[in-house]
Amino acid sequence: MSLKRFYLLGFVALIAFDTFSQVCFKLTALHAAPFAPDAAWVLRVLLQPWVYGAIVGYLGAFVTWMTLLRHAPIGPAFAASHLEVIGVMILSVPVFGEALSALQLLGAGLIIAGVVCLALGESTHAPARP
Repeated sequence: MSLKRFYLLGFVALIAFDTFSQVCFKLTALHAAPFAPDAAWVLRVLLQPWVYGAIVGYLGAFVTWMTLLRHAPIGPAFAASHLEVIGVMILSVPVFGEALSALQLLGAGLIIAGVVCLALGESTHAPARP
């Protein structure tokens, strides 16, 4: 497998795991409401199957991230790992019925542009590895 394909598949998996985790956390919060700093609330959280989905998603993201870091330059990799924000924003529309504003879409575009700039900068000015 080529390195570019490895990066692409790895970052798609990372974004999917991270996005899944955040959606699961939101579903857990909705079903365990109302928040109260007591044992009853903790029990409500632990009884929600979505909290375990979030844990599985975080474990998947951790393994994927550790695998990517063995090969990917840290700057663009760290920036690309934040694309989950866009994934969560997009999924919040059909899953939670949230609306997106033009400003949010502009922000998402700027995030993508920033990640692309960092990746292009890294590919044209990659330092020698020890």
